[in-house]
Amino acid sequence: MALHFAMAGPVVAQELSPQERQCVERGWRAAAVGAADLDRRVLWQGPRGSWSRGAIVVLHGGGGRHFQFCVANVGFLEPQVAFTRLALDSGFAVFLLDSSDRPRDNEDRPCGKVWDDEVRTRPNLDLPFIDRVAAQLIPSVRPAGANPALFIAGLSSGGFMTVRAATHFDDRFTAFAAVSAGDPYGWHRVCEKGMTSRTDVHGVSYDNETRQIVSQPGACRASAYPKEKAWDRGSGRAKPPFRLFHHANDGILDLSCTEKLQTQLLRHGFPEEPAVRLGGGARGLASHLWQDAYNTPLIEFFSRRH
Repeated sequence: MALHFAMAGPVVAQELSPQERQCVERGWRAAAVGAADLDRRVLWQGPRGSWSRGAIVVLHGGGGRHFQFCVANVGFLEPQVAFTRLALDSGFAVFLLDSSDRPRDNEDRPCGKVWDDEVRTRPNLDLPFIDRVAAQLIPSVRPAGANPALFIAGLSSGGFMTVRAATHFDDRFTAFAAVSAGDPYGWHRVCEKGMTSRTDVHGVSYDNETRQIVSQPGACRASAYPKEKAWDRGSGRAKPPFRLFHHANDGILDLSCTEKLQTQLLRHGFPEEPAVRLGGGARGLASHLWQDAYNTPLIEFFSRRH
């Protein structure tokens, strides 16, 4: 079984991975989009009947893959799969996008399997991909009479990229939700291999103001943000509402970084629905992951906006 890349030159066939095959066996469809000179993979599924509440674009976390929202071969992925099941049952179509492994830091070092979630002088690798999905792929498969509302949600690196996409394409998305995410205009990666034990994501990330690693307590807490990169201008016609989802004991992205994101979104005129903040447990990686407790309030937020 293969999927075929289109929308950017010749059609190229690539074999599905075993996990993508598992998703296809569960009713997902494999598609692909060419953007920024890269072949990009997508898995999508529509609800039974019409798309009564529109469609959701989902961006996975750093080091992850798109298929981790449609098949859970390890326990910590089960809340992500539960989210897409709930979305489909609620009348949303769901589009799972896969990041590339091509982002490089400002010193041209490879960053690994992450979204291009930082503002750099070179063209962004992922905004054209998201644009193609939103403007071409989704309209091409949307059934007649379906709700045209379009939402975007993402985890961690995918949450940073969600904010970047929703502020860049401010008239494209109806609303957006960021999970365990911070301010994409106010941080930077140093992608030096060996700085952590991870092999799929290289280096660490720093807040632009404090120059602290974002996992450190209070890392993003500052009274002002003079080192903030310029925000994408967008269309100037719309400001989609947002809702943030995070855990007070996140040990990968400190709570202060999510609070900074909230402050900056409000300063730039994006309307907020109150955040969902969980507590309890130990500070660490487990609190950074997608939680079951996020699923219902996230779907309810999008449902109220369709």
